[in-house]
Amino acid sequence: MRAVPELIRAYVPRRYVPLGTDGFGRSDTRRALRSFFEVDRESIVIAALKALADEREIGADVVHAAQLSSRAARRDR
Repeated sequence: MRAVPELIRAYVPRRYVPLGTDGFGRSDTRRALRSFFEVDRESIVIAALKALADEREIGADVVHAAQLSSRAARRDR
C-alpha cells in the first residue's frame, strides 16, 4: 500500500520514491497485478534508475534502455 510509506516521507532527508498502490487488482495472477500497478521487479528497477537520473547520478540513456528492455520483456510474457 502506498499510504504507509508516505507516512515516513517527512523523516527522509533525501529524495524518497515510495512504491505501491492503494487500488484493487483486476488481474488474475499476482504477477499480472504487480505489472498492472507497476510494482513488479522491472518497474522497481526503472523507478530507482529514474530517481538516480533525476539527481544526475546516471544518464537518462540508462533509464531509457531499461524501459525498452522492460517493454520487450512484457511482450514476451
